[in-house]
Amino acid sequence: MVELQYPIGQEEDKPITEENIKEWIKNLEELPQKLKEAVADLSDEQLDTSYRPDGWSVRQVVHHVADSHMNSFIRFKLALTENNPTITPYEETLWAELPDASLMPVTPSLHIIEGLHARWTALLHSLSLEDYQRTFYHPGSQKTLTLGECARHYSWHSLHHTAHITSLRGRMNW
Repeated sequence: MVELQYPIGQEEDKPITEENIKEWIKNLEELPQKLKEAVADLSDEQLDTSYRPDGWSVRQVVHHVADSHMNSFIRFKLALTENNPTITPYEETLWAELPDASLMPVTPSLHIIEGLHARWTALLHSLSLEDYQRTFYHPGSQKTLTLGECARHYSWHSLHHTAHITSLRGRMNW
């Protein structure tokens, strides 16, 4: 069951270095194409298949990535323009149940991810190592997070959710 929930393993606590940041940005740059390929030619029935028991459907995963990464991009911009702002958390599980995430085609979210990642990675490339030390406060987790930690997390998040879909496709022989 853990393999289904974490097909690439849990996030590793890699240090915030220029080399690691380049790798994380590369993963974020590649996500739109990899996610598009992961869902290519899937039927509505396949898109509505959960990647694991009690997990989200493939459709919900794609919409979740768009929702989550939009929130992260905004948090980056807040942290870059304010001094340790308090961000607004959101209930991702409830968002995934809303009709736009549970019923709509995935194409609109794939377009969002494509445009968003073009802007986000351009921003990430422009940052100095010092910029990656800027922070925001997350009241849900009651933690102050650096942008470097967030870049690492969203790189992993990209690979993690893409693997949910590709591993399901492999198991189902799709």
